[in-house]
Amino acid sequence: MKDRNKKLLLSSLIGAIVLGTIGCGSKSETVRVAIGTQDTTINCATGGLLIRELNLLPKYLPKDGQYKHVKYDIQWKNFTSGAPLTSEMIAGRLDLGAMADFPAVNNLAAFKKAGKESIFLAPLSGSINGSGNAIVVPIDSKVTSLKELKGQTISVPFASTAHGLLLRAIQAEGWQLDKDIKVIAQAPEVAGPALKSHKIAAHADFVPFGELFAYKGFAKKIYDGSQAKSPTFHGSLASKDYAQQHPEVIKAYLQATIEANRLIREQPEKYSELIAEKTGIPAEVVYLFHGPLGLQTRDLTWKPEYRKATQIAIDTLKVLGKNDGSLDVNKFIDDQYIKEAFQASGLNYSQQLADYAKSPLVANDALTGQPIKTFDRVTQIWVKGEEKVRSYETPEHAFSDLKKIQAAGKTVRVVYSQDHQSDIKLLANLAWYTTDKAGQVQAFLLKDDAEKWAKQQGGKVYDFKAIQLVTHG
Repeated sequence: MKDRNKKLLLSSLIGAIVLGTIGCGSKSETVRVAIGTQDTTINCATGGLLIRELNLLPKYLPKDGQYKHVKYDIQWKNFTSGAPLTSEMIAGRLDLGAMADFPAVNNLAAFKKAGKESIFLAPLSGSINGSGNAIVVPIDSKVTSLKELKGQTISVPFASTAHGLLLRAIQAEGWQLDKDIKVIAQAPEVAGPALKSHKIAAHADFVPFGELFAYKGFAKKIYDGSQAKSPTFHGSLASKDYAQQHPEVIKAYLQATIEANRLIREQPEKYSELIAEKTGIPAEVVYLFHGPLGLQTRDLTWKPEYRKATQIAIDTLKVLGKNDGSLDVNKFIDDQYIKEAFQASGLNYSQQLADYAKSPLVANDALTGQPIKTFDRVTQIWVKGEEKVRSYETPEHAFSDLKKIQAAGKTVRVVYSQDHQSDIKLLANLAWYTTDKAGQVQAFLLKDDAEKWAKQQGGKVYDFKAIQLVTHG
């Protein structure tokens, strides 16, 4: 009799639970998805701007099970840097955000100080060599290298990834802050006019401002992050509490990121124009990063180098006295969500993790019509009025076609070259050139590198205009 009563009681409890579940499921619940973006930091585009503008997130948000009757309140808020985005996350007004490695570690430290936790979900775009961060000087400055800035004033957005790079570069030179070099806080919108008016000797900044200032013609890059050989990247973060409460929403956001990444890989010109329209960053600069063989690589997997970059940022904070040594990179980086998103999208995470290739260039040489098979000397021309960028296997082919383009009265938007030393994509009009022993043209970001190569090869150094005369007379 007692066993029968127990069974009846158990059945009643189960029934009550089921009814309660059905009752809860029938009620409309609102789930907020509040995302902080950095639109002008174009490396964050696949984790913010493109998802928002293409309305990708609703496609992946769960609509069954416990989410069957859920209404989503999708909120977007744009920032110019990571620090204010972090403040909004800690205040509970944002659930996810995108920022670079150094600001992300500041995010981790700030969350911990508030008695909370954030997690690093996935990279978005970066460089295992550090390209993307840059130091620029006024266009008419005689300075051509970092070592020449000793005793000068350099500005940088504080708590940014460029700040981390600058501190490491200063340390590598053996300089002491405020003794050998003065560093001041300056946002890019302030630094631009300051460079024009020579109020500062140099400015260090993150994506895309080193290239943007150079493209606009009032600055030149004298130091690329790749010279530091220190990895850097931008990625997506979330409040740990939110991620644990809504893991399906986090997976949906990352699936939307995966689709945005695929779209810009397939149609870089189209989406570079969209990003330009929404941010004011010229499409030519956006393509420099997001186009094939771009300045940085879009990569959503946790490469060991990106884990290292996060640890370097933690160590840098310790040097600055803002980390007591208790920040743990292994607890901060949580790759379970991106792995689930890859699986849900039919992709192989392990295979992508092992792939270090840049966004590929699949094209025929615009001069010869033959498929491009080697990529170390690829040169590209974007002609005004043409939807697609023209690609060439060699600078010689490109400069020959450039002469025809100009003779036809067409306007060239931009020309790109590949740096012989680091293989980064360059604005060709600001690069330096030399010929090697085989007579092949090689491009360089830095004049010093070009001069060293020319000396080894018994050649000369040319600017953009001069090299065109050399190649086609």
